[in-house]
Amino acid sequence: MKKRFTILLMLLSLGTFAQKKDASLVQYVKPIIGTQRMGHTYPGATVPFGMVQLSPETDTVSYELNGKYNPDVYKYCAGYQYDDKTIVGFSHTHFSGTGHSDLGDFLIMPTVGQLKLNPGTADKPGSGYRSAFSHQNETAEANYYKVKLDASNITAEMTTSTRVGFHQYTFPKSDQSHIILDLMAGIYNYPDKPVWTYVKVINDSLIVGYRQTNGWARTRTLYFAMAFSKPFKQHGFKKYDARQVYGGFWGKFNQSKNFPEIAGKQIRAYFDFDTQEGEKIKIKFALSPVSMDGALNNMKAEVPGWDFDKVKRDGQKQWEDELHRITIDGDLTTKQNFYTSMYHTMINPTIYMDVDGQYKGLDQNVHKAEGFTNYTTFSLWDTYRALHPLFNIIHPERNADMVKSMLAHFDQSPERMLPVWSNSANENWCMSGYHSVSVIADAVVKGNAPFDANKALDACVATARKRSYEGIGEYIDHGYIPNERSGISVSSTVEYAYDDWAIAQMAKKLGRNDIYEEFIKRSQNYKNVYDASIGFMRPKNIDGTFRKEFDPLSTHNAGFIEGNSWNYSLFAPQDPEGLIKLMGGETRFVRYLDSLFTMHLPDKYFAETEDITRDGIIGNYVHGNEPSHHVAYLYNWTSKPWKTQERVRMILPLMYKPTPDGLGGNDDTGQMSAWYIFTTLGFYPVAPGSDQFSIGSPAVNGAEVKVGKGRTFKITVKNQGPKNVYVQKIELNGKPYNSLSLSNADIMKGGNITYYMSSKHK
Repeated sequence: MKKRFTILLMLLSLGTFAQKKDASLVQYVKPIIGTQRMGHTYPGATVPFGMVQLSPETDTVSYELNGKYNPDVYKYCAGYQYDDKTIVGFSHTHFSGTGHSDLGDFLIMPTVGQLKLNPGTADKPGSGYRSAFSHQNETAEANYYKVKLDASNITAEMTTSTRVGFHQYTFPKSDQSHIILDLMAGIYNYPDKPVWTYVKVINDSLIVGYRQTNGWARTRTLYFAMAFSKPFKQHGFKKYDARQVYGGFWGKFNQSKNFPEIAGKQIRAYFDFDTQEGEKIKIKFALSPVSMDGALNNMKAEVPGWDFDKVKRDGQKQWEDELHRITIDGDLTTKQNFYTSMYHTMINPTIYMDVDGQYKGLDQNVHKAEGFTNYTTFSLWDTYRALHPLFNIIHPERNADMVKSMLAHFDQSPERMLPVWSNSANENWCMSGYHSVSVIADAVVKGNAPFDANKALDACVATARKRSYEGIGEYIDHGYIPNERSGISVSSTVEYAYDDWAIAQMAKKLGRNDIYEEFIKRSQNYKNVYDASIGFMRPKNIDGTFRKEFDPLSTHNAGFIEGNSWNYSLFAPQDPEGLIKLMGGETRFVRYLDSLFTMHLPDKYFAETEDITRDGIIGNYVHGNEPSHHVAYLYNWTSKPWKTQERVRMILPLMYKPTPDGLGGNDDTGQMSAWYIFTTLGFYPVAPGSDQFSIGSPAVNGAEVKVGKGRTFKITVKNQGPKNVYVQKIELNGKPYNSLSLSNADIMKGGNITYYMSSKHK
């Protein structure tokens, strides 16, 4: 499974780096960077880390087809497909670049003419409420989206605050103008996904309600409040529920028209208006994880009035402030890629609490976040690698709150585990490893731990000792997960080993030597699944023999998740020296690395994998899936570090382009983008949980990184260019610097690093 998506934003022009303090960086965020086949992108309106991501949906593909999984639904992980010709409406929640999905809550669609409550089909859009549209009549900026709906000649605009989606629809003259609220719609949808829905009409301009769904998150309830700028003249409901055995005595009412409430599993609502030519009807749509009153309070607190342009400006100001945390000097393409990447890194995780601090916990009770902001949407298998290390530099307070949210998750967890992949008061259990421990360790080791670090370590240890979870018991007993126990036995083994090393680093920092000794020993378990006879990581049976049927190029039933043995055999970021020795020494190791980037991977090895196309692959190096993100930096542990510089500068333009199909893989809630940011600046966190960053090859002419407390880390790059990718020398604060790693402390105390570049390697 995987994740991806991107944001659609308008390109304008910008001043020079010297004018950076006054320049707008938002305008560099570029339209849809995704892959056309997967299309996990949405052109939506949101503020940084906002609970609302308001965006168009372009089709209604069902997760299910003839009782089985429908592969076509994978293209709609974010609801929006660039190649589609119709829009079915605008919903309020989306994932940022995930390859598995959910959400798409509370779809709104304006129409005129005969009322149609079904969405219709892409080949016959007139059969329902959907509308054709053109990219020529589509605009997106930070916190703003606009499109013309051709079928009705309605102009749709939207913007947001943290918890409120703000719609503005410009209607033609009509006495049959409608706004449809589809409470059945969703992403990765199927008929039984809506568990229960309730809607209450408070008056002729205010609606409240909630919806509970059973999807990737199996017990997700979201509440709403919907306010109109103009009273509707009438309203109605239509239920599509299958006939119930017992439904009480509600049959005595006609609930279909102008009734004050409705409840059921499958409901659509409509609201009718008379409109004049060019008349604007605005909608404020607030969300809450707690209650309908919570949604109303969120609306009153964040968007008390009806000034659409002010909400848009306020949100764009938030984005401008966030993007200015790093300012760069580079060419136009680099700026477009860089600030689009910055944008992506600040979509998720998302704030998950009301303005008063209340939120729904993993135990399904209501809690109040005391002294921290509660977050959700933790795609940790992806984001531990670079996104959270980036937050520790430019967003240390937010990252600390994210850790506090993870610790609250642990306290509320019936399984007494830290999050694996969590969303909306649910643990989704997606992907492998227990990588929240990496995020927590990285914060503790780097001194960004305004929480009880010893309690956090205890939570990490409890998670890593959870014998009943994903082969941990066998991993503890045997030093690896047996092939018979798991279809991803090898990748889980090597990921557990890395996570164990992260726990050991945290224990060492806190003086917990008993924990350090236990987990530093466990961190060597990656060696137990290496087959020296063939030179690859390989599934190992419970009797200690390696599985006979094995192809190191295959990703299908081969013992790995989202990668093959060629890539996963390089996954020991905690111990590159030990890995090099294990694989036969430097000569063989460098040859292995070289071949990874240069060999040809036949189509058959990824034809069956829905989350990767050749666009995300260089040779056999799969950049579009995260397990290989550290690989290009491993040359730094050999006598040929210049090859790291060469490789990363090759990857950057191939995997990142400011075009609709320009991202070579799932953005994975910001991980792909965080890799780009670090690599473009010239250093990368190979092993989060360490305070060291591995030196690469900066692809900017200069940069300034705000590191907090009024400090700035300045990056100066001399003679950088497409051919000048090799680092000749480095100076740190004016003095020669001869290390291939840069410490977190050197970054966070501010200062200046200068790279001198050349077209020839040393």
